[in-house]
Amino acid sequence: MTLVQISLIGKALSDPNRLRIIQLLTCGEQCGCELLEQMQISQSTLSHHMKILEDSGLVSSVRKGKWSHYSLNKDQWTALREYIESIRNAGGERNESRCCL
Repeated sequence: MTLVQISLIGKALSDPNRLRIIQLLTCGEQCGCELLEQMQISQSTLSHHMKILEDSGLVSSVRKGKWSHYSLNKDQWTALREYIESIRNAGGERNESRCCL
């Protein structure tokens, strides 16, 4: 993952509405109309949040007729998990020659 990708993901995860959308999508693909009903937000607000989630790569969409259907992009979530694990695993190592005092 690039730093730009991680930054976009951080932005996407920084909003409670987008976290709620992600939570709803853990149950599987959902139509935009279903998300609207569950979120009780306007269509334009949903579109704004979905664009940020799609730009981050966390969510994918497929157009089916009038509505878009959204699902979690499992490959991106796996890459994010691996990135976080790499940070967590590196946290115990200390390079004495690069110590900042």
